[in-house]
Amino acid sequence: MIASSNKLDKDLFDRAAGSLKAIAHPVRLAMIDLLRDGRRLNVTQIHMALGIEQAVTSQHLSILREREILDSRRQGKHSYYFLKHPCIVDVVTILLKNF
Repeated sequence: MIASSNKLDKDLFDRAAGSLKAIAHPVRLAMIDLLRDGRRLNVTQIHMALGIEQAVTSQHLSILREREILDSRRQGKHSYYFLKHPCIVDVVTILLKNF
């Protein structure tokens, strides 16, 4: 159990729950899977790989960035997205293997 001074760290659990909520969507799980192994992709590459509209892709990327699952770096005209904490792939892999 993660405890701070013998009590649960409410802020830590709130942040963790927020991260789980952010990945709790099939499209966002697929995005995380696409970005495994240090891959960096732009919106166009992601929407083409997933076969979804670019606007929908951008909305989901925004949610993952707000929850600090993803980060991005601008390179020329494009922003390239990548996993801020690559260990999130472990969580997704465990979920996908067990369901």
